[in-house]
Amino acid sequence: MVFYQLPKLSYGYDELEPFIDAETMKIHHTKHHQSYVDGLNKSLIEISAESHPKYISAILSELTSIPESGRSAINFFGGGFENHRLFWETMIPNGDKIPGGTLEDQIDVYFDNFDNFKKIFSETALSIQGSGWCWLVFNALYHKIEIITTSNQDSPWTLNKTPLLGLDMWEHAYYLKYQNKKPDYVDAWWNVVNWDYVGNRFSELS
Repeated sequence: MVFYQLPKLSYGYDELEPFIDAETMKIHHTKHHQSYVDGLNKSLIEISAESHPKYISAILSELTSIPESGRSAINFFGGGFENHRLFWETMIPNGDKIPGGTLEDQIDVYFDNFDNFKKIFSETALSIQGSGWCWLVFNALYHKIEIITTSNQDSPWTLNKTPLLGLDMWEHAYYLKYQNKKPDYVDAWWNVVNWDYVGNRFSELS
């Protein structure tokens, strides 16, 4: 049987300080993300798909192929697993201040400039009511980048859009440090974005 496991981080829990605090990182990774790992494995077992040949992003892209009895659980736990895996990968200590290469070119095309992109992304993230995510995605149908939001742990993969960068807007991602000051959390997060990683993801697609 093939089970998903909690991915290891490439940095310590305290290395995103002062922007993302160590205690939040530890709880977020070892408790919240672990719960999605466990839930995904359990959900796959319940529909006898623990040895499913495809990775979770492909499964989420084809949710209708999952038995209806397990579809909601796979969507939630699978989305939670993959959303968080990407979230960790797209952060880094002393993050890059701006993207480069072809991604920067595309941001200039669709959002005029990087500062305007940041403004629109931040406003979109703060518009989320309840729990959800804000994303920079690649829409292969129209061959363009877009900013979208998803509710709860829904993944852009279910919309056939490739996530490039995601911001977790669930309270567990920020409440210990920022309480109800979500704008401060969003502003701080920009300082740890790993634009090199995000840019490479985009380059591989385009």
